[in-house]
Amino acid sequence: MRYADGPTTEATARVAAPPQAVWELVTDPEFLARVSTEMQRASWGEGDEPGLGARLHGHHRHDAIGEWSTVSTVTGWEPERLFEWTVGLGDESGATAVWRFELTPDGEGTALRQWARMGPGPSGLTQAIERWPDKEERIVEGRLREWRTGMERNLDAVRERLG
Repeated sequence: MRYADGPTTEATARVAAPPQAVWELVTDPEFLARVSTEMQRASWGEGDEPGLGARLHGHHRHDAIGEWSTVSTVTGWEPERLFEWTVGLGDESGATAVWRFELTPDGEGTALRQWARMGPGPSGLTQAIERWPDKEERIVEGRLREWRTGMERNLDAVRERLG
């Protein structure tokens, strides 16, 4: 699995709450920062209302990588159904990642999916790959495992909060 191939990962859960309640949490950057394994702080851009084209500012920390800040653009916004943001400025080819929450009504509750794709733009991960090109697959797989663990934690936090 190579970074240039745009590898993805995802996690899913059923939440015993209607999509409206789930939506309120997954579109709240402060909630996401409180439950995230890496995101330390997050907020909507100054003057931005949540929605398509809005900017999302994040500050992150990882023991092996250190600290970094990101600016993302909301690239998918369908209330109570889809929230997607693309990390990095510029067009899709410069994105370092794309993240998404998908909500689907499921009886009295909601099926919740968090999904992410790496790249194709350069990121902290590409620096590691350039340093150790013979270990690219292990580096990518390891990072995808970390992402998935973080996603599972996010979904567990939504379920715990909404009962």
